Amino acid sequence: MYAIQLTENAELRTLEPWQDAEFLAHIDRARANTDPWIPWASRSTDLESARTTLQNYANKQAADAGRIYGIWQDGVLLGGVMFVHFDAEAGTCEIGVWAEPAGEGQGLISASVRHLIAYAFGERGMHRIEWWNSAGNTRSRAVAQRMGMHLDGTLREQSLYKGVRHDMEIWSLLAHEWSREPKPA
Repeated sequence: MYAIQLTENAELRTLEPWQDAEFLAHIDRARANTDPWIPWASRSTDLESARTTLQNYANKQAADAGRIYGIWQDGVLLGGVMFVHFDAEAGTCEIGVWAEPAGEGQGLISASVRHLIAYAFGERGMHRIEWWNSAGNTRSRAVAQRMGMHLDGTLREQSLYKGVRHDMEIWSLLAHEWSREPKPA
């Protein structure tokens, strides 16, 4: 299996449909952190729906339209990163992230996002990377800021969650703005 070493005991790997049980157990631990922000988290509630989520990303990967990666620490899935959408022809993509509480505050998300950005700009020649987050998701906003992204704007009351409308922020990073120098975690 291919893996990118993030720390001495953490790695980034592709999440695949056969990992549905592990993914579901992780999402159950992460649900309170993810449900308000990531639509597929609230839809991954049993083995079949977890497999469907992962299969949707496997299909996107096969079509070069998106990908999903897990972050494992000491062999336990704690979070992940994804290309929500990936359009090589247009030169644009969107990166998203999630984590359960045990995966927070260690720099694992930031390190993983840096790998995705380097891949998108360096290997795939993307021009623009987007980052969407709920205005209330301060942890997600902080990652965008650490990556040097710029706030393009806020879509007021764009997202509906449990009957309440939330503002969505759109951040972006252009290829010529990305520094290959490591940024502090």
